[in-house]
Order: sequence, then structure tokens, then C-alpha cells
Amino acid sequence: MPLTFTLDPVMTPDLRDGFLELWTDVSNAGGAVGFVAPVTAEDIRPEVVRYLTQLAEGRSRLLVGHDEQGRVAATAFLTSNTHRLMTHWVWLYTVMVHPRHQGNGYGRELLAAAADAARTLDGVEAIRLGCRGGLGLERFYASCGYKEVGRVPAAIRVAPGDDRDDVTMLLPLV
Repeated sequence: MPLTFTLDPVMTPDLRDGFLELWTDVSNAGGAVGFVAPVTAEDIRPEVVRYLTQLAEGRSRLLVGHDEQGRVAATAFLTSNTHRLMTHWVWLYTVMVHPRHQGNGYGRELLAAAADAARTLDGVEAIRLGCRGGLGLERFYASCGYKEVGRVPAAIRVAPGDDRDDVTMLLPLV
């Protein structure tokens, strides 16, 4: 069953809690979304509050995918670049698909929905995203049309002695 995507959904307690649960579950499954397992919802909650503040202030837009049971199954945040010379592209942050849905093509659906959403934004010609090297994410994003445009070796320290590259990917929309 495909996911149902909504851009800029009304933020309800259920959506907030679903987002928190998704982020916790993705992190604990080894997802490269800003945390290293094991984490609790309380570890992630301050970051959720920061994201919700960005939404409320209009600095980011939320794309959420719900599964057939109505649960939050996937998210991505589109964030405008505020530098006056770079407003023609947006950042895509916190791209997540719940572990129970991975392997079903939902990541591709999420990225396609994010590209569709970005195309509706005035003057936006590309999407940039960063990903953690060493997990094969670059190959996945490349298979979805993104191109690697930058790499900083060992920029992400997952643990002592475990440094990963910070990889920047770009999807032209025009």
C-alpha cells in the first residue's frame, strides 16, 4: 500500500507524538538522523521542539507520509535557504521512513513527494541534502536522481574512532 503524503499538515498532538516515535524508532534502528542508538523519546524531544518551532515560524515545511493505519510512517523537512544568493534551492532534512516500512519503496515515494513539493515553491530549482557516509545512503539518493556534489571526510563522529564523511547531494528540479 502506498503512503499518503501531506505537505504542511496541521500539527496535532497525535502528529507530534507520531513524529517523535518515528524519530526514536529510526534512530534505534541505526538510521543516520542525528542520533546514535540507543536513544529514548526524551533524548529526541528537545530536537522535535526545535523543529516544531521552525515550522511555527515558517522557516521549514513538513512533508509527512501516513501508512494505511494512519500512523506517521515517513517525514522530511524542506527548509528554505535564507542567504539572498542561494534562495533558488532548499535543504531537505530529517528524511525518515519507519523501519517497519523499509524495503517497500517508501523512501523513493518520500523523495519523489519532496521533489514535487519543492517544485511548488516559487523560484526553487534544486534540493540539497546531507547524508552520513558509510551506510550506502549516497547510492540510494543517487538512484533517486541526486548527485554527490561535496564530501567532507571524517566530519561526523559517530563514536570515538568511528568518523564518517559528510556527503552533500543535489537534485536539480528544472
